[in-house]
Amino acid sequence: MNPLETYLLHCPSCGEPLEILVDLSAGSQRYVEDCQVCCAPMVVTVTMAEGADDLPYVTLEREGDV
Repeated sequence: MNPLETYLLHCPSCGEPLEILVDLSAGSQRYVEDCQVCCAPMVVTVTMAEGADDLPYVTLEREGDV
């Protein structure tokens, strides 16, 4: 697996599709990133899977909703 992966998700504020670049070598993580369309802050959560063949799970939430 490449340590940098691109995920296609939707902004939780404006609903527009976004490409989020995630550094998977950092393991499970949570950080704030601004939407590329509406500039609203959103929390990116990366949850690493337990098995070697399982893919990481990436979600976006509005900053105030977390």
